[in-house]
Amino acid sequence: MTNRSGKMISQPGGYKAFVPEKLPPGPPLRIEGALQNLLSQADIALARLDGMGYFLPNADLFIAMYVKKEALFSSQIEGTQASLEDIFEYESGDKPENINDVAEVINYIGALNYGIDRLKTLPMSLRLIKEIHGVLMQGTRGGNKTPGEFRKTQNWIGPPGSTLKDARYIPPPPQDVLKAMGDLEQYIHKGRKLPVLIDCGLVHYQFESIHPFLDGNGRVGRLLITFYLYFREVLHRPLLYLSYYFKKNRQEYYDRLNMVRDKGDYEQWIAFFLKGVVETADSAVETARKILELQTKHREMLWKKKLSSPLAVGILERLFQKPYVSVNDVAKEFSISFQAASNLVSQLEGAGILHEITGKKRDKRFIHAEYITILSEGIGL
Repeated sequence: MTNRSGKMISQPGGYKAFVPEKLPPGPPLRIEGALQNLLSQADIALARLDGMGYFLPNADLFIAMYVKKEALFSSQIEGTQASLEDIFEYESGDKPENINDVAEVINYIGALNYGIDRLKTLPMSLRLIKEIHGVLMQGTRGGNKTPGEFRKTQNWIGPPGSTLKDARYIPPPPQDVLKAMGDLEQYIHKGRKLPVLIDCGLVHYQFESIHPFLDGNGRVGRLLITFYLYFREVLHRPLLYLSYYFKKNRQEYYDRLNMVRDKGDYEQWIAFFLKGVVETADSAVETARKILELQTKHREMLWKKKLSSPLAVGILERLFQKPYVSVNDVAKEFSISFQAASNLVSQLEGAGILHEITGKKRDKRFIHAEYITILSEGIGL
């Protein structure tokens, strides 16, 4: 079977694997009518999101928190069970019970930060993609599946326990992977005849169809969306993450990718992708607005309760960076006595800003609950 997007080729093992055509699609994409309107909406939403990064009083802090949320969504799509509280607990030096799941989320955060930093000196390339995969998989449950290297054996996609005979999708055979990825790298650098957001959607589809690694393809493919927009300088800060949208519409996401492979219908996939850009960008702007309102609310609360000492304000600001805290953490970070730190934490707890979560008399832990609630929207989906 051959169509606009690629062809199914019989393999020696008795199965058929899909080998995608090079980008861009031919015949060319039909960007008209509803799809043109969606593109305009997505461009506006993305510009609004990018502009927001210049007005946030602490954009780097917001990005760091949003990266954690993205890491959770992306890892949950792959079956990882972890929460924001688990991540904050790990970062505070404690060891959560589900340490393996948490390690995968931490690696995702590391891979995203690594990739953004590397893009300052290295262009989007196969080398960068391999490096990102190496960071993502290091020391995790997929760490034995050749991190940082393209696969040399056949893989497939399907429910647990499935085989090549009943797989939902079989990517290109290993001997075709390097050429397909080379073609994708060339398109990333030389395509540029289509609008950037459409190119981005095509790049994500193509990467997922090639599935070049033995494990971690979904996570790397989602990271590539942010990296590509940052590389093309559409986003000047890494602020757009589509994992929540893909997670919320998981079956539709898979179905639409398969519709391109089965029927060559790129247009329906691009429409789905652009809707995700609009929804995700608008949601990020709304989250930033809620966080700014919460900061203002809690500062006013301290002032009204006559708790607005420099130390109390400093602790409050710290909570927007590390919302999981102990009295020892406060004493150490602000170079004050344990008793002084305990008094300040008790005051913030009394004001309703901090909530104790262990129920212990000793070694208590507190969270900035309202802040975590804003960040946690949708994580339980």
